[in-house]
Amino acid sequence: MDGPHYINAYCIIEQNQVRKNGSTLFENRDAAVPVFLESAYQYLDINYPKFYKMDLLSKLGFLGSEVLLRDSFEKDAYQEQDTAVVLSNASGSLDTDIRYFNTVRDFASPSLFVYTLPNIMIGEICIRNQFRGENAFFVFPSFDATFTVDYVNDLIGSNRAKACICGWVELLNEKYQAFLFLVEKKALGAPLVFSAANIQNILPPGT
Repeated sequence: MDGPHYINAYCIIEQNQVRKNGSTLFENRDAAVPVFLESAYQYLDINYPKFYKMDLLSKLGFLGSEVLLRDSFEKDAYQEQDTAVVLSNASGSLDTDIRYFNTVRDFASPSLFVYTLPNIMIGEICIRNQFRGENAFFVFPSFDATFTVDYVNDLIGSNRAKACICGWVELLNEKYQAFLFLVEKKALGAPLVFSAANIQNILPPGT
């Protein structure tokens, strides 16, 4: 590793709230998950019609990435291959797998079948932002901050990436949680050193 790397922004989406760097940007307390995600998309004034075709897991990860990068990421400072995406969750694409299975009884839905792999969410983020760097998706029983820090630090420290979106995007039935971190070699504003301890201090209690 070539020195400390930095958390220049973070985003948490849970309990019908969208928060960035500790501040609440949007909430819709009484909405069901699909309604909440679409209302957040509309409130944030994102112009990307393909959002409406995504499965719920991809919508959640996509929203988190949009919030994370907005006003925090100097995209022009990087080549397309410089930004990596490393995400994890506990359920893979099971929420969509179940929905797809239920359509098979009548007519299998091609639009759902496309999303029956969790790394498709990473693909949506990369297509939107034209990222062509390394990407990886892992399934763990719970978020493993130490593994994530070690993996991302190795990516950046070995110059296989200069920036990375990393974190946790979990959605199954009505339960969901996303927290994403923008990690870079260079420090912007008042960043935190990218470490498991600092991640745990950011995350909601019990995560």
